Amino acid sequence: MDLIIPGSGLIIWQIIGFSILLFILAKFAWKPILSALDEREKSIEDALKSAETARNEMANLKAENEKIIHEAKLERDEMLLKATETAKQIVEDAKGAAQTEGAKMLEAAKKAIETEKQAALEDVKVQVAALSLSIAEKVLRNNLADDAKQKALVEELIKDLKLN
Repeated sequence: MDLIIPGSGLIIWQIIGFSILLFILAKFAWKPILSALDEREKSIEDALKSAETARNEMANLKAENEKIIHEAKLERDEMLLKATETAKQIVEDAKGAAQTEGAKMLEAAKKAIETEKQAALEDVKVQVAALSLSIAEKVLRNNLADDAKQKALVEELIKDLKLN
Protein backbone atom coordinates (compact mmCIF):
# COMPACT_ATOMS: atom_id res chain seq x y z
CA MET A 1 0.00 0.00 0.00
CA ASP A 2 2.96 2.21 0.22
CA LEU A 3 2.92 2.51 -3.51
CA ILE A 4 -0.59 3.84 -3.67
CA ILE A 5 -0.53 6.29 -0.73
CA PRO A 6 2.80 8.09 -0.31
CA GLY A 7 4.18 8.89 3.09
CA SER A 8 3.87 12.31 4.73
CA GLY A 9 7.66 12.90 4.68
CA LEU A 10 7.82 12.22 0.95
CA ILE A 11 5.01 14.66 0.33
CA ILE A 12 6.79 17.37 2.36
CA TRP A 13 10.06 16.83 0.49
CA GLN A 14 8.23 16.93 -2.83
CA ILE A 15 6.50 20.19 -1.82
CA ILE A 16 9.86 21.71 -0.76
CA GLY A 17 11.52 20.57 -4.01
CA PHE A 18 8.63 21.82 -6.06
CA SER A 19 8.69 25.21 -4.24
CA ILE A 20 12.44 25.59 -4.87
CA LEU A 21 11.95 24.68 -8.52
CA LEU A 22 9.05 27.09 -8.73
CA PHE A 23 11.16 29.86 -7.12
CA ILE A 24 14.11 29.26 -9.49
CA LEU A 25 11.80 29.17 -12.50
CA ALA A 26 10.01 32.33 -11.34
CA LYS A 27 13.30 34.11 -10.68
CA PHE A 28 15.23 33.14 -13.84
CA ALA A 29 13.09 31.44 -16.46
CA TRP A 30 9.56 32.74 -16.07
CA LYS A 31 10.23 36.32 -17.31
CA PRO A 32 12.17 35.24 -20.41
CA ILE A 33 9.51 32.62 -21.24
CA LEU A 34 6.70 35.16 -20.75
CA SER A 35 8.58 37.82 -22.72
CA ALA A 36 9.21 35.30 -25.51
CA LEU A 37 5.52 34.40 -25.48
CA ASP A 38 4.54 38.09 -25.51
CA GLU A 39 6.98 38.73 -28.32
CA ARG A 40 5.61 35.77 -30.27
CA GLU A 41 2.07 37.00 -29.65
CA LYS A 42 3.00 40.49 -30.86
CA SER A 43 4.71 39.11 -33.97
CA ILE A 44 1.62 37.00 -34.73
CA GLU A 45 -0.64 40.02 -34.24
CA ASP A 46 1.65 42.14 -36.44
CA ALA A 47 1.64 39.43 -39.09
CA LEU A 48 -2.17 39.25 -38.92
CA LYS A 49 -2.41 43.03 -39.15
CA SER A 50 0.04 43.05 -42.07
CA ALA A 51 -1.95 40.31 -43.78
CA GLU A 52 -5.17 42.25 -43.25
CA THR A 53 -3.51 45.44 -44.52
CA ALA A 54 -2.12 43.57 -47.52
CA ARG A 55 -5.57 42.06 -48.18
CA ASN A 56 -7.14 45.53 -48.01
CA GLU A 57 -4.45 46.97 -50.27
CA MET A 58 -4.94 44.12 -52.74
CA ALA A 59 -8.68 44.79 -52.75
CA ASN A 60 -8.02 48.49 -53.31
CA LEU A 61 -5.51 47.74 -56.06
CA LYS A 62 -7.93 45.33 -57.68
CA ALA A 63 -10.69 47.95 -57.59
CA GLU A 64 -8.30 50.57 -58.89
CA ASN A 65 -7.12 48.23 -61.68
CA GLU A 66 -10.72 47.52 -62.65
CA LYS A 67 -11.39 51.26 -62.70
CA ILE A 68 -8.31 51.88 -64.86
CA ILE A 69 -9.30 49.05 -67.21
CA HIS A 70 -12.81 50.48 -67.46
CA GLU A 71 -11.43 53.96 -68.19
CA ALA A 72 -9.02 52.49 -70.78
CA LYS A 73 -11.92 50.70 -72.48
CA LEU A 74 -13.94 53.91 -72.54
CA GLU A 75 -10.97 55.81 -73.94
CA ARG A 76 -10.40 53.09 -76.55
CA ASP A 77 -14.06 53.24 -77.59
CA GLU A 78 -13.88 57.01 -77.82
CA MET A 79 -10.69 56.84 -79.90
CA LEU A 80 -12.27 54.27 -82.23
CA LEU A 81 -15.32 56.48 -82.63
CA LYS A 82 -13.16 59.50 -83.41
CA ALA A 83 -11.09 57.45 -85.87
CA THR A 84 -14.25 56.26 -87.59
CA GLU A 85 -15.60 59.80 -87.80
CA THR A 86 -12.25 61.04 -89.13
CA ALA A 87 -12.18 58.27 -91.73
CA LYS A 88 -15.74 59.15 -92.82
CA GLN A 89 -14.78 62.82 -93.03
CA ILE A 90 -11.69 62.00 -95.10
CA VAL A 91 -13.78 59.86 -97.46
CA GLU A 92 -16.36 62.64 -97.81
CA ASP A 93 -13.62 65.22 -98.44
CA ALA A 94 -12.02 62.93 -101.03
CA LYS A 95 -15.39 62.42 -102.75
CA GLY A 96 -15.97 66.17 -102.82
CA ALA A 97 -12.49 66.82 -104.16
CA ALA A 98 -12.91 64.11 -106.79
CA GLN A 99 -16.26 65.54 -107.88
CA THR A 100 -14.79 69.04 -108.06
CA GLU A 101 -11.78 67.81 -110.00
CA GLY A 102 -14.03 65.77 -112.31
CA ALA A 103 -16.20 68.81 -112.96
CA LYS A 104 -13.10 70.90 -113.74
CA MET A 105 -11.77 68.21 -116.07
CA LEU A 106 -15.16 67.91 -117.79
CA GLU A 107 -15.35 71.68 -118.24
CA ALA A 108 -11.80 71.77 -119.59
CA ALA A 109 -12.62 68.95 -121.99
CA LYS A 110 -15.76 70.81 -123.17
CA LYS A 111 -13.70 73.97 -123.73
CA ALA A 112 -11.05 71.99 -125.59
CA ILE A 113 -13.71 70.34 -127.77
CA GLU A 114 -15.31 73.71 -128.48
CA THR A 115 -11.94 75.21 -129.36
CA GLU A 116 -11.13 72.30 -131.66
CA LYS A 117 -14.59 72.58 -133.23
CA GLN A 118 -14.10 76.31 -133.89
CA ALA A 119 -10.64 75.65 -135.32
CA ALA A 120 -12.03 72.90 -137.56
CA LEU A 121 -14.86 75.19 -138.74
CA GLU A 122 -12.36 77.97 -139.49
CA ASP A 123 -10.21 75.50 -141.37
CA VAL A 124 -13.22 74.28 -143.37
CA LYS A 125 -14.20 77.90 -144.13
CA VAL A 126 -10.67 78.68 -145.33
CA GLN A 127 -10.61 75.57 -147.48
CA VAL A 128 -14.10 76.32 -148.88
CA ALA A 129 -13.06 79.90 -149.62
CA ALA A 130 -9.88 78.74 -151.31
CA LEU A 131 -11.79 76.11 -153.26
CA SER A 132 -14.47 78.67 -154.21
CA LEU A 133 -11.82 81.10 -155.41
CA SER A 134 -10.15 78.39 -157.38
CA ILE A 135 -13.46 77.38 -158.98
CA ALA A 136 -14.38 81.03 -159.63
CA GLU A 137 -11.00 81.64 -161.18
CA LYS A 138 -11.39 78.64 -163.46
CA VAL A 139 -14.95 79.65 -164.40
CA LEU A 140 -13.87 83.25 -165.07
CA ARG A 141 -10.92 82.15 -167.14
CA ASN A 142 -13.16 79.88 -169.09
CA ASN A 143 -15.85 82.59 -169.53
CA LEU A 144 -13.42 85.42 -170.20
CA ALA A 145 -11.19 83.54 -172.52
CA ASP A 146 -12.17 85.61 -175.55
CA ASP A 147 -12.54 89.40 -175.83
CA ALA A 148 -16.20 89.44 -176.83
CA LYS A 149 -17.24 87.64 -173.67
CA GLN A 150 -15.15 90.07 -171.60
CA LYS A 151 -16.79 93.12 -173.14
CA ALA A 152 -20.24 91.62 -172.68
CA LEU A 153 -19.55 90.90 -169.03
CA VAL A 154 -18.22 94.44 -168.41
CA GLU A 155 -21.29 95.98 -170.07
CA GLU A 156 -23.61 93.76 -168.05
CA LEU A 157 -21.87 94.74 -164.83
CA ILE A 158 -22.09 98.40 -165.74
CA LYS A 159 -25.82 98.10 -166.32
CA ASP A 160 -26.26 96.41 -162.94
CA LEU A 161 -24.28 99.15 -161.31
CA LYS A 162 -26.57 101.95 -160.27
CA LEU A 163 -24.95 105.32 -159.96
CA ASN A 164 -26.55 108.12 -158.00
